[in-house]
Amino acid sequence: MSIHEDIQAVEDEIKKTPYNKATSHHIGKLKAKLARLREEAIKKATSKSGGDGYSVRKSGDATVSLVGFPSVGKSTLLNKITGANSEVGAYEFTTLDVIPGVLEYNNATIQILDVPGLVKGAASGRGRGKEVIAVVRNCDLVLFILDVFQNYHHQVLTQELYDAGIRLNQSPPDVTIKRQDRGGVIISSTVVQEMSDDLIKAILNEYKIHNAHILLREEINVDQLIDAVMGNRVYIPAVEIINKVDMADEYVLKKCKQEFPNSTYISADKEQNLEAVKDVIYDSLNFIRIFMKPQGEAADLEEPMIVRTGTTVGDICDHLHRDFRRKFRYSQIWGDSAKHPGQRAGLEHVLKDGDILTLIIAK
Repeated sequence: MSIHEDIQAVEDEIKKTPYNKATSHHIGKLKAKLARLREEAIKKATSKSGGDGYSVRKSGDATVSLVGFPSVGKSTLLNKITGANSEVGAYEFTTLDVIPGVLEYNNATIQILDVPGLVKGAASGRGRGKEVIAVVRNCDLVLFILDVFQNYHHQVLTQELYDAGIRLNQSPPDVTIKRQDRGGVIISSTVVQEMSDDLIKAILNEYKIHNAHILLREEINVDQLIDAVMGNRVYIPAVEIINKVDMADEYVLKKCKQEFPNSTYISADKEQNLEAVKDVIYDSLNFIRIFMKPQGEAADLEEPMIVRTGTTVGDICDHLHRDFRRKFRYSQIWGDSAKHPGQRAGLEHVLKDGDILTLIIAK
């Protein structure tokens, strides 16, 4: 059997096996095997293609990928909100390369990437899917562009990205796996787990992990454990934009809004509600503002640095100059992240929105 036939066989067995407490162990082992086979298939497809992909250098304060089926309006939207020159056509696969655009909004510089349309089977390489997914894996936000008449595409797209190791609107499981030379598998958990120790060991065994200490700090399921074992998943926020609403009647819109109540509804072609798209992009990227204060001078409160939530003092050093981290002495901070005004802090200090920061660098 080929690897794709093996994958199909495992998928079929999972589908036909009723899920209950008695079968959970068997299904868990099947899911682990399926994830391993898919990973092998992806590596095989990549090696056959020669590893060629789209080379896109990240720039700005964050990068957003427009993801959707061909001809849903990605190129039109990119052109309208950034002024980029992405070819537009009413036929599939107009965009055959990655087209970058830049959105300047609320003092942030956001790189928007129009990638070729994804289709079913992209995770296995169909329609240059592997190259497109490689770009998506490296972005900070996935912006799904859906046709109001074909919103079922969302389920296909999310499944393709999931199969390619992209976890949308999720956090990494709080799991630590330390391989050891001997001693078998030792399982420690700070919370009660629904999974049995035998199932955890069986999943690790599928990946030839026979000696390890695994620490679970939250309750997780089989899929999350497999993700932790694989160690190559990426976790990215995602939002949905429903396009072509100018062509839909009230019935179609009502039905779509029932399925996607929190989505943004637009007409890229008619330039309807495009400011809302800019807002949702900015808000979803979780930006914070940092105001720099040169030593002995007043803070610059007019032009803040725009960075992501979780940014540290060290990250600011890296952003400003390649030598700042090496020459760093200490920082002073005023704001919500400081215990007191002018607090001294090191490179690992996590900043908060509105902080005022002074960097003291060795001459």
